[in-house]
Amino acid sequence: MASAEFDDTIEEKRPTVQVGDPFTEKRLLEACLELMASGAVISIQDMGAAGLTCSAVEMGDKGGLGVALDLDAVPVRENGMTAYEMMLSESQERMLMVLRPEKQAEAEAIFAKWDLDFAVVGETIAEDRFIVRHGGAVKADLPLSNLSGAAPEYDRPWEPTPPAPAIGPVPDIDPIEALRTLIGSPNYAGKSWVYDQYDQTVMADTVRAPGLGAGVVRIHGTNKALAFTADVTPRYVAANPTEGGKQAVAEAYRNLCAVGARPLATTDNLNFGNPEKPVIMGQLVGALKGIGEACSALDMPIVSGNVSLYNETDGQPILPTPTIGAVGLIDDLDHMIDGIACAGHILLMLGKANGHLGQSALLAEVFNRADGDAPSVDLAAEAAAGTFIREKHDWIDACTDISDGGLALAALELALVGDVGLSLNPDDTAALFGEDQGRYLIACSFDNAEGLMIAAGQAGLTLSTGGRFGGDCLKIGRSEAKLADLRAIYDTAFAAVVT
Repeated sequence: MASAEFDDTIEEKRPTVQVGDPFTEKRLLEACLELMASGAVISIQDMGAAGLTCSAVEMGDKGGLGVALDLDAVPVRENGMTAYEMMLSESQERMLMVLRPEKQAEAEAIFAKWDLDFAVVGETIAEDRFIVRHGGAVKADLPLSNLSGAAPEYDRPWEPTPPAPAIGPVPDIDPIEALRTLIGSPNYAGKSWVYDQYDQTVMADTVRAPGLGAGVVRIHGTNKALAFTADVTPRYVAANPTEGGKQAVAEAYRNLCAVGARPLATTDNLNFGNPEKPVIMGQLVGALKGIGEACSALDMPIVSGNVSLYNETDGQPILPTPTIGAVGLIDDLDHMIDGIACAGHILLMLGKANGHLGQSALLAEVFNRADGDAPSVDLAAEAAAGTFIREKHDWIDACTDISDGGLALAALELALVGDVGLSLNPDDTAALFGEDQGRYLIACSFDNAEGLMIAAGQAGLTLSTGGRFGGDCLKIGRSEAKLADLRAIYDTAFAAVVT
């Protein structure tokens, strides 16, 4: 199901989607952590795509060993499953591990304690074989290396993505009305309808709740924390796969830096159409090039990932969506940027603005257009700006990056979180809604704003004043609206579409 084209048989395929059980998953994680602390585990791997087949082969290959499996010992939820079905099942909440034989009883006791199934389903062998037995018969017996390190590699033909059409004239628009349109779209409205359905405070370690860019979770029993985010702008990748790939990594980097976290690593989730089509394969090639450049430049190595291909309906592909998940470390929670904008705070913008409207949210949502190139990403500037934000955390009360919707949408989100009005200085369309990269918005006191200005100048960075917080309205030039009215749209638009 993870890689299948949809057509008029979609209803037949719907039951093949895995349904996760987060509570069982939590018990499994705790059991595995306890088991690893016992010293029983030699090797461990989760079961993802292709289920037992992929995990068993990968585990054997890493150790230079063969694997023999007895499917009669595998716990199943359905009777009468064939060996083929069992080997490819992608049921969730499962782990495969190689244990020290003398620790088997201890391992089984740990899993029983957490009310989980435990079964010895095979063994590693010295021979280069992958052997599968079921019902007293050998169902597979072949060299394991042929399924792993010696497997054939595809070199599919691909076509570079042609340049996007040049951007046409963009008419001026009332900025408040444009914002109303953006936050009334499910793409940019608040997503609280989704995350409010789940427990966000397990073990009381949630430091920064969902809906504010990066989430932050305390490392239990310490004063350290981990920040998490996931980002991609499919419009950018469709227009320019290389720059779009860079941007996905760069935005994840900015979201981590905006809370004071030092970015550590990424996971890439590559969602594309049919790679047998050269144009789709070209998108994949370009996106990977951009992702690789950005991960290297920003020191955020890819440590895991997954791929979902053939995502098409009646021959029409999804937009290329290489989502980047990223994690960062806050060494001391006292260094976290976790305040909110308050009345009297100054709004500062870090980074250069050129009013780039190509492939912007404004064009897509307000004018129903997708012209112009994706914004370019200066990776050196991204690194410099992110480092500045982290180093100056003491002077910053609230911070967010500027991405979809430009300065106007980012500023509105800061105002909504702080429940405080805002007067924005810029009032032209390009300055308000341009999506130039490498930029942050900062809310801070007047004195700290002055200090940040001096420090930015010394660092060779551009820092400008964008407005002032106060009152109960959002004011942009001659246009204004009550913050409460904008909040009503922002908080309800998504639920109105999906319920």
